[in-house]
Amino acid sequence: MPTPAAPPRFPRRAVALLALALALAPAVTGCGSTDTPGAPAAAGAPDRVEPLAAAAPVPALPATVSSADGAQVTVESAERIIPLSGSLSEIVYTLGLGGRAVARDITTTFEQAAALPVVTRAHDVSAESVLSLRPTLVVAETTTGPAEAVQQIRDAGIPVLVVPPAKSLDDVPRRIDAVAAGLGVKEAGEALKQRTADRIGAARKDIPAHSAKKPRVAFLYLRGTASVYLLGGADSGAASLLEAAGAVDAGKESGLAKDFTPITSEALAAAAPDAILVMSKGLESVGGVDGLVKIPGVAQTPAGMDRRVVTVDDGVLLNYGPRTNEVLTSLITQLYGKA
Repeated sequence: MPTPAAPPRFPRRAVALLALALALAPAVTGCGSTDTPGAPAAAGAPDRVEPLAAAAPVPALPATVSSADGAQVTVESAERIIPLSGSLSEIVYTLGLGGRAVARDITTTFEQAAALPVVTRAHDVSAESVLSLRPTLVVAETTTGPAEAVQQIRDAGIPVLVVPPAKSLDDVPRRIDAVAAGLGVKEAGEALKQRTADRIGAARKDIPAHSAKKPRVAFLYLRGTASVYLLGGADSGAASLLEAAGAVDAGKESGLAKDFTPITSEALAAAAPDAILVMSKGLESVGGVDGLVKIPGVAQTPAGMDRRVVTVDDGVLLNYGPRTNEVLTSLITQLYGKA
């Protein structure tokens, strides 16, 4: 089974499992190096990011910043950037510095970055691939590994800025701050934080105020091709999103404190979800809704009986970044309808 990689805010085991989603998914096609700012991307098409402005900000460098791994990192140049997660790539591109990115990792799936070389093997970064591209800055997560590869990059004299993972909506502004400071574009970072907060707030206004009962939603991680069927718990990364969408994380509420646990009839019965949240590729991997309800225990839940399934694109669901408002809009629309 390929070593998985996924949104950095997860514990290492969950990161590895979720990277499998993207490692097994078809490559995103299309590319482009220019971006035109405008309205947020339409729901259902979260394959592009929207830079803040038509003109890219000019980094004020050198800058010395604190890295999450305890190091002090001095960035002299942001001419050649390698962000080592999809979430970090989103921030770099949305700040307006995507034209300086020279590589991507497997979880970076949006169109503007599609033409860049991939420098990770499933979840793990290849130090040799990174160094061959002569970066002036590498931005990583605390979950980026292996540690030996990250150290090899540092030993070669490349600044490596490590950013804490995101586990909830509260982490979004902190991550934007960290990346913007390292790139020397703090003013753009402030603008991006405000835009992101405004859009998340606007998305949440569509939650029906009259809803008498919060829907219970179970987050299932599925990879039928690898026989991986997991139920998300309190540390899966989905709880904050579901709660922001006015729902209840059924796995968390049923007492699952870990990130993921194998799906069993007993676990699903305890969760008793009204709806099931899955990544789009995960649903495809089990044969759609028809295949999903054949997983033991699913058909017996209220969600399974009603065939009530909520899907969000793999490459954006748990990134907790500039496109989180799109995720919330999609969740809210699917849970409550246009009304």
